[in-house]
Amino acid sequence: MTDARGNARPNGEAPARHTPGTPCWVSLMVHGLDATEEFYGALFGWEFRPGPGRLGPYVRAVLDGRDVAGIGVLPPDRRLPIAWTPYFASDDVDLTAETVRSCGGTIGVGPLDAADAGRLAIGSDPCGAVFGIWQAAARPGTAVTGVPAVHGTPAWNELTTFEATHVTKFYENVFGYAAEPVLSADLDRVTLHLDGRPVAGVDGVGNALPRDRGPHWTTYFTVTDADDAVDRVRHLGGRILEPAHDGSLGRVATVADPEGARFALLQSPR
Repeated sequence: MTDARGNARPNGEAPARHTPGTPCWVSLMVHGLDATEEFYGALFGWEFRPGPGRLGPYVRAVLDGRDVAGIGVLPPDRRLPIAWTPYFASDDVDLTAETVRSCGGTIGVGPLDAADAGRLAIGSDPCGAVFGIWQAAARPGTAVTGVPAVHGTPAWNELTTFEATHVTKFYENVFGYAAEPVLSADLDRVTLHLDGRPVAGVDGVGNALPRDRGPHWTTYFTVTDADDAVDRVRHLGGRILEPAHDGSLGRVATVADPEGARFALLQSPR
């Protein structure tokens, strides 16, 4: 799984450089920034610092001195879903945006500069799942590698869509992934690999996909105790969408914050 610590990020600090296609950032746009900070601060122990002004009201979530996520404010006239968005690294966000379009996807935001930290775009795949593209600034940064993800860090991203095979080709063409199907008669599931390591999953669920949700990415955040984290979510005003259960990644629960943003809690096997 990916280690988000030290990842490239739109925060104005010296960012790390990543192999194109690497999941490198997650962000959330909400209506109530103060209440959202309070929820995630209590759940994950995040602290918050201002982010690039170009992105509007925006804060960086910080854990153990390192940026782990970004949270911004939706303009009042924008009626967009409240959802966590994963970003994938690029050496040339403008070129990647063109590739997205040529492969049947769309670009809804950008490409645009995020202060002096880098350049970004937000797009969607041919089925409508939203994702970001992030090009870190050219100056060198420091990447932390080989450090186990700790409580409150993004650790995995999974795409839930109608059918895995077709949309997987899109991500292979855009980001250079190698797809490895999960061999099962009951599952339409693919793992995306980059440089020989798994970086994301694609789960085709057909008609079981919620109509009010559509194809979407889910970010998994590491927790030390999934059951305890579920209780915290409930106490803090969030919702439990799928109770904690044991799965292939570890013990997992799917939850939503008070504004409805869905995410997963992941307790890795010890």
